[in-house]
Amino acid sequence: MFAVIKTGGKQYLVTQNQTLKVEKIAKKEGEKFLLSDVLLVGDESSLAIGAPHVKNAAVEVEIIKQAKSDKIRMMRYHSKVRRHRSKGHRQLYTEVKIISIKK
Repeated sequence: MFAVIKTGGKQYLVTQNQTLKVEKIAKKEGEKFLLSDVLLVGDESSLAIGAPHVKNAAVEVEIIKQAKSDKIRMMRYHSKVRRHRSKGHRQLYTEVKIISIKK
């Protein structure tokens, strides 16, 4: 069974026992909860497409860890004036494990 979920403004194709990194979710490590923004649910024999969400469908997830990704360096340079600026950014993310998909 597979599903397409929406979290953090992005869509993810997920299956059971899969781990993935999503944008930060404000919950504690080890906590289990349901994601109800399910856009599509399917298996070998059937497919349910939501408009925009599938009714009564949910994906149960468990938070594995909360962390920061690697630093991204950004550089901006203006020729002729010899001006440059450098800055960095570390995005917060949550690693989750898909426990079950419910139709």
